[in-house]
Amino acid sequence: MELHRTPAAIRAWADARRAEGARIGLVPTMGCLHEGHVSLVRIARGAGSDAVVASIFVNPTQFGPGEDYEKYPRDETRDLAMLDAAGVDAVYLPGAKDMYPEGHQTFVEVTGASKGLCGAARPGHFRGVATVVAKLFLASKPHVAVFGEKDYQQLAVIRAMNRDLDFGIEIVGAPIVREEDGLAKSSRNVYLKGDDRIAARCLSRGLFRAKELFGKGERDAGTLVAAARSAIEGEPLAKLEYAEGRDPVTLTPRSGRVDAVTILVAAKVGPARLIDNITLGK
Repeated sequence: MELHRTPAAIRAWADARRAEGARIGLVPTMGCLHEGHVSLVRIARGAGSDAVVASIFVNPTQFGPGEDYEKYPRDETRDLAMLDAAGVDAVYLPGAKDMYPEGHQTFVEVTGASKGLCGAARPGHFRGVATVVAKLFLASKPHVAVFGEKDYQQLAVIRAMNRDLDFGIEIVGAPIVREEDGLAKSSRNVYLKGDDRIAARCLSRGLFRAKELFGKGERDAGTLVAAARSAIEGEPLAKLEYAEGRDPVTLTPRSGRVDAVTILVAAKVGPARLIDNITLGK
């Protein structure tokens, strides 16, 4: 497994792989890896990638004032061991000064998909996401890139950017990987201790309740969202940020009768801001 820490180095690696005729798969991460990240590597292989590169970079431009950029968990040694065991061919580990050298002034903004939800709660977040992902695309030159569906709005932002800027990359969404009790795996779960960890199950519990209602024939978007919302609001240690029903493709708000809907939720539990979602119907 090769390690590269500068844009020039990973570009050289990508150019060499493409010259060999290899199909490159990219798995972007911020480190503090878990089984969900490892599943992205497997999915990249399954998408026909001959060479898989994973990136590890805690991106400062997607964190707002007072957020957890400085505290965000980092463990490079452990992450590299996990990626090596997963069969990754190369890891891109740039520093902040490599990604944003002095005088950096260019950003990418996806206006529509960024509106509402996490975009409302975290102003500027998706501008930082779109910018760093564009830079990762340009440096690693992938044919396919894999992103987790837990960050559903982020995936929509990246799909829109890929389309609008003609990157021509196949964007693959990977299913959410959950703990045994239903909590969506997340690097920020390390913040959850004791009662907070138990309380965090309210997000998935609400989503699974909506799924149960949908399975019994309920098709009113408001009723389905209300089921998810009530589970979170009923947990004293959770502070609901949003619970909304959106179109699974366009992310436009849905109301009334629906044949398909994605319910997205966010809540603060202890020191952790958690997000989760579920798509019902086709």
